[in-house]
Amino acid sequence: MSSEPTFNPPCGPVTGWRDGDVVRATGIPYARAARFQPPVPVADWTKPFAATSPAPACPQGPVPFLDDVLGTRYGELPGSEDCQNLSITMPADLAPGELLPVMVWIHGGSYTTGSGDLAIFDPAALVAENRVVVVSVTYRLGLFGFLATHSGRPGNLGLLDQLEAFRWVQRNVAAFGGDPGRVTAFGQSAGGDAIAHLMATPEAPQLFQRAIVQSAPLGISRGRAKMNHAMGIAAETVTEETPAMDVVEREDHVAQGARKFGMLAAMPFGTQYGHAPLPEESEIEAAWNRSAPGIEVLIGHTSEEARLFLPRSPYLSRLARVPVAGAAAVRAIDWVVTETVYGRAARRFARRHAGAGGKAHRYVLSWHASGNIFGAAHTIDLPLLFGNRNTWDGVGLIAGAGWEDVDDVGRQVRSLWAAFARGDSLGERGGIPGALRYRAEQKGAGIRQIVRAPATVFRMASTRMSWRWK
Repeated sequence: MSSEPTFNPPCGPVTGWRDGDVVRATGIPYARAARFQPPVPVADWTKPFAATSPAPACPQGPVPFLDDVLGTRYGELPGSEDCQNLSITMPADLAPGELLPVMVWIHGGSYTTGSGDLAIFDPAALVAENRVVVVSVTYRLGLFGFLATHSGRPGNLGLLDQLEAFRWVQRNVAAFGGDPGRVTAFGQSAGGDAIAHLMATPEAPQLFQRAIVQSAPLGISRGRAKMNHAMGIAAETVTEETPAMDVVEREDHVAQGARKFGMLAAMPFGTQYGHAPLPEESEIEAAWNRSAPGIEVLIGHTSEEARLFLPRSPYLSRLARVPVAGAAAVRAIDWVVTETVYGRAARRFARRHAGAGGKAHRYVLSWHASGNIFGAAHTIDLPLLFGNRNTWDGVGLIAGAGWEDVDDVGRQVRSLWAAFARGDSLGERGGIPGALRYRAEQKGAGIRQIVRAPATVFRMASTRMSWRWK
């Protein structure tokens, strides 16, 4: 490819840029929308579009804790309500006519923060090592994208944005060396939750054939109607004319209306059943079952999800310092939260999917930096998937691990994810020694009885933590 590669997709000509072992085409608009309105596809263009700037982020507030732990920098990307853009990363040595597996990344961030082009999500290593095409999607967040109101403002606008992005991929990705018949949706945290819910739409099997659902908080995705109702009332003061950063500032006030709803308040914004494109909550299982035969799933979580959030609780910090019993109690709370929000729901999702005629594997990721307080916490998969030494080396989440160790495990994780995206058989079980294990879910396995934690421990986990999922 030339130093200024040009592509000719149906949407119109696009000019990208060479970046070492990969070629990038960044900040391509896939949709536009007025505030609080459903997205519409961007009209085709005829003059070359210079896809050389990162996609802007949806307006959002700072999260200093995550900046410290993940190495992000608030404001590293410009903010804009016109954030429905995507970026494409492909190998630099694509042969003419070559079509590679496509992996569409949906970022996490509790549906209130994040952006597809953050440095911590750089897919260059995944692309160069495994010869895949990665599409990174940016979509509306928070009050801009994920809360309906009683005056008729739609919910799930960010989810509708994502659907438009997948439609764009189907129509245009072949021009960038991607195979529209081999598309894998993959996302972490809220991104994984979004992908799981996209699977409930009738169109999903035509948009992607595989899904990797990482650390999705599916355990708190149900029973949210009363909480959404209370938040919707508080959000009515935001209008189409409210300045964007005033909308962001209002989000915290709106989220306060969720506090009395216990564990659900850990992620107050999110998908809402009964609002397009999702069915009513009572119909979600049937909707998932209908799509199951057409989508293969790899779903899982880390072994100590809650440890990302435990250090933020003064109560738990004091508890951890109690000799012997304190450490055991904190481990118990971590287990309860990890099971309640992630583990149990992931197993149920995989079993239901297999029972409905789909193929499913589920995994647990246990790698962590030796001696690190966060252990195998929520987000520990990110430095492994998006290994970039300049971005990740020495950040709080993996402090104590040598970069060679991070990269060695990361290469194996990236290889496994890409093998799944190619359609390679993962077999009945397997994994990465000391880091990850997975197994196939058997068809007809059914929902097994769950061993529940003592109610007292659950109440401690629900009421003593003042953090929110990010």
